[in-house]
Amino acid sequence: MQRINQFFSGIPMTIVGAVFLAASLGALLTHNRLPLDPAWVTVVICGFPLLYLAITRLIFQRWISSALLISVAMVASIAIGELFAAGEVAFIMAIGSILEDKTVERAKKGLKQLISLAPARARRISRQGSELQEELILAEEIRQGDMLRVLPGEAIPADGEIMTGNTSVDQSIMTGESLPVDKEPGDSVFCGTINCFGSIDIKATKVGEDSSLQKLIRMVQEAENKQAPMQRIADKWATWLVPIALAIAVVTFLVTWDLTRAVTILVVFCPCALALATPTSIMAAIGQATKHGVIIKSGEALENMGKVDCIAFDKTGTLTQGSLSISEVLSFDQQLEPEQLLQLTASAEAYSEHPLAKAILEHARERQVNLTTASGFQMIPGKGIQAEAQGRKLLCGTQVFLEEQQIHIPEHVIQQLNIFRGQGKALILVAGDGKLLGLISLSDTLRETAANMVRELQQMNTQVVLLTGDHAQTAHYFAEKAGIQMVQAELLPEGKVQAIAQLEQEGHLVCMIGDGVNDAPALKTASVGVAMGGAGSDIAVEAADIALIGDDIQKLPYLKKLSSATLRTIKFNISLSMVINFFAIILSVAGVLNPITGALVHNAGSVLVVLNAALLYDRKFD
Repeated sequence: MQRINQFFSGIPMTIVGAVFLAASLGALLTHNRLPLDPAWVTVVICGFPLLYLAITRLIFQRWISSALLISVAMVASIAIGELFAAGEVAFIMAIGSILEDKTVERAKKGLKQLISLAPARARRISRQGSELQEELILAEEIRQGDMLRVLPGEAIPADGEIMTGNTSVDQSIMTGESLPVDKEPGDSVFCGTINCFGSIDIKATKVGEDSSLQKLIRMVQEAENKQAPMQRIADKWATWLVPIALAIAVVTFLVTWDLTRAVTILVVFCPCALALATPTSIMAAIGQATKHGVIIKSGEALENMGKVDCIAFDKTGTLTQGSLSISEVLSFDQQLEPEQLLQLTASAEAYSEHPLAKAILEHARERQVNLTTASGFQMIPGKGIQAEAQGRKLLCGTQVFLEEQQIHIPEHVIQQLNIFRGQGKALILVAGDGKLLGLISLSDTLRETAANMVRELQQMNTQVVLLTGDHAQTAHYFAEKAGIQMVQAELLPEGKVQAIAQLEQEGHLVCMIGDGVNDAPALKTASVGVAMGGAGSDIAVEAADIALIGDDIQKLPYLKKLSSATLRTIKFNISLSMVINFFAIILSVAGVLNPITGALVHNAGSVLVVLNAALLYDRKFD
C-alpha cells in the first residue's frame, strides 16, 4: 500500500490527474456523455494518497485530519454519481500537498559533514625501555590517559592537554575565532581542531562520545530532532471541522430528505482553500527571497522568522568580514620609516605560513613594497619567527617571545599594546639587532552595513544580541561599534546553545545568525537559523534554515519584513477561505448549489487564495 501511495503521490502523476480532470470538465460543459468519465482517473490518482493519509492518521495516530473530511466528501460524491466533484476536491488537496512538501524539504548533508571532521586515526606513543614507540591506531581505540602525537597540519584526535611542544591551533570549528590560538605545555586542545605548526604530544583527557566534537555532533542531532514538521492549519482545525460538516450534512438531509444537498455541503466544506493558504503564500515569499539573494529552506522557518523578536549574532565572519587586514604600522625607531618597517617585516615573514604573516605579505604587495631576500629563517611555533634581512637580525612575534629574547619593551609601548588588544587587534612586535623597532597591528573589520542593519532591526522592536567565542574585550569593542548592548563572549558551542535556550525561556523567539562550524548547534537550536552563504562553512549553511547568499547582512531587515508580510497574507487567506466556505454552506443548505456548482465555487475560493498569495512575489519591501 505504501508503494502504491508513493507511486501516485508527487508531481508527475498529479499532472496526469489534472489532464483527466480537465477532460471531465470539458465533457460536462459541452454536455457530452462519455462511456467512462475521465474524472475516475483523477479520483484514483489523487484520491488514493488522500484515503491512505486519512486512514493511517486515524488508525495509527488517532488523529482526525482534514484528509478524513475530504475523503468522506469524495466518497459521498462518487456514491451519488458526481465524479467531477470527487476528482476536483482530491486534485486540489494533491496540489496543496505538493506545494507544502516543496516548502519543507530540508537538506541533511550538514550532519554528515560535521561527522567527517572527526579524525579517523591517531598516533599513539608509548615508552618501550628507553625508546618511544609510535603506532597508528583507529580513533575509537584511543583511551583516556593515552599519549598522542599530532604533527603539523593534522586534526587533533581527542580532547587533551599538551605535554610537550609549542604550536598554534586552528580551533575555529569550536570557538569561531578567526586566528589560530598559540598553545604551549599545559594548555588544553579540542578534538577536531587543526594543529597548524609545531609537533605536539598530548595526553588524552576526553575520548569517544565525551569529546568536544562528539558533543557538538550530538547537539546538532538533538536540535534536529526537536524541529517538528510544519502542521497544516487545516489539519489543526480538522478535529472540529469534520464533526461540524457531518452534523450539518446529516441535519440538512433529515430536514430536506435531499441527499444531493448533504453531499454538496461536504464538498464545499472541504478546507482545500484553507489548506492552500499557507503553502502558496510561503512559496511566493520564498521565490521573492531567492531573487534578493536569500535562500529559505522551509516554510516553517519563514513563518517563525515573522514572529522572531530577538536576533543573536556570531561575530567573526558575520558582523565582521572574517579576514585580517593591517590597521597600523608603528615605528619606534626615529631612523626607520613605517614603510621601511613594513618592508623588513614582510621580507622576514615571507617564508611563514601563519595567517598573520600572509596578511602582512598581502598588504606589502598591495602597497608595491619591494621585498628583499631573507636568510636564516626559523619559526618558533606559537611565538614568532627569526630571520636575517638587510643585514639585520630580526625577531617578529609576540610580546612574550621578544621578552624571552631579552628585548626591552618600554612602558609606553606596553600601554599602546593594551589599547590595541582592547580593540580586538592581533599584534606583531618587530625587533632588530636586540632593539625594539616597531609593531604591526592587524584586525578584523566590521561590515560597513552592520551598524545600519542593527539600527533597523531595533526600530522593528527586535532585540539584538552578540554571542561569540572571541575574547570579551574584542567582543565588546565590535559590539559597541555595531550598536549592540547585549554581549556574551568566550562561548564554546555548548555555551551558545545555552544562551539561546535562556533567551527562549525568557519568552523570546530567537533567530541565530552565524557562519562557522561552531555555530551549527546554535543554528539548529534557535527557532530560526540564518547562515552566511558566501563565506560561511558548508556545515553552517546546511544546519541553517535560511542562507544569505553574498553574505549581505543588510538583507536581514528585508527578511524580517517579508516574513511578517507572509504571516499577514496567510492569516488573510485563511479568513477569506473561511468566509467563502461559510456562504457556500448556506447556499448548499438552501439548495442553490449542487455538487458540481459547489465544486466550482470551492475551486474559485482556492484560485482566489492562490492569486492573493502570488502578489507576495513582486511586493516591494523598502
